[in-house]
Amino acid sequence: MSNFLDRIKERAKQDKKTIVLPESMDRRTFEAAAKVLAEDIANIIIIGTPEEVAENSKGLDISKATIIDPFTYEKTEEYLNLFVELRKSKGLTYEQAKETALGDYMYYACLMVKAGDADGVVSGACHSTANTLRPSLQIIKTKPGIKLVSAFFLMVVPDCQYGSNGIFIFADSGLEQNPDPEKLAAIAACSAESFELLAEDKAYVAMLSHSTKGSAKHADVDKVVEATRIVKENYPQLLVDGELQLDAAIVPSVGESKAPGSPVAGKANVLVFPDLDAGNIGYKLVQRLAKADAYGPVTQGIAMPINDLSRGCSADDIVGVVAITAVQAQANK
Repeated sequence: MSNFLDRIKERAKQDKKTIVLPESMDRRTFEAAAKVLAEDIANIIIIGTPEEVAENSKGLDISKATIIDPFTYEKTEEYLNLFVELRKSKGLTYEQAKETALGDYMYYACLMVKAGDADGVVSGACHSTANTLRPSLQIIKTKPGIKLVSAFFLMVVPDCQYGSNGIFIFADSGLEQNPDPEKLAAIAACSAESFELLAEDKAYVAMLSHSTKGSAKHADVDKVVEATRIVKENYPQLLVDGELQLDAAIVPSVGESKAPGSPVAGKANVLVFPDLDAGNIGYKLVQRLAKADAYGPVTQGIAMPINDLSRGCSADDIVGVVAITAVQAQANK
């Protein structure tokens, strides 16, 4: 396990948060919960019926977890009324709220967070990204002043002299299909903030392209140039530059020759990809070929930390995302 994750776990332990795991139908949830509780990283709530919990937790010590059966829990009524109140402009009835929240524990988990009874949610081991994010956007909504929810992978590349000792954020590599310049700028700003929170280092943000400083002409390049302009105008405190090819962004000698005088070229640790295809392919290439640890997709822009898992995740992956979610929750005060 990387030193990065050790550090995140240590930070999580210093101010323990309560994280909800709604996927009681999956054995990995309980394996992860047992590890989180044994290492004292966070308080864990698991949503499920006694039958679901008993069947999937055989042989694991989850005695320190809080198990909530939504069908019998005394606050369920309060959560359902809250759901109706939040969605009344959309015409949600009490019966629909009950059917939705009891039929999909992700909704129930988000209602617990909204009511102040938990600090974050980790889900997605057996749900699609859409099924993880829809409830959070309906119930918890975006942070004030944030127009867009996006997703990044925190990449920890072994034996790497680039980035922040091999630590990078790749964004958006999980959610926003083809962001326009405004959205790309918002992704850049959120990603810089996320990097500084999680990596505890200064963010150097590269707006990536197949072109460096006008070396190629195309509408795709124009989009990145415009996004860079918007970031510089709206977030003057950020170190950001573009458009940059990947080698110009991270390799000092290439950055010096292709973008002399750039505050970011050769030093980038936050890589903003022009679209989801590039971001998703990029993170998987680095994960598989460089044997990097890839934590995510971590979401940013939601008012409380709600994080998605990839469906191929291991129990250890869930533990890592729980620790990251807890650190995000600490910053949310």
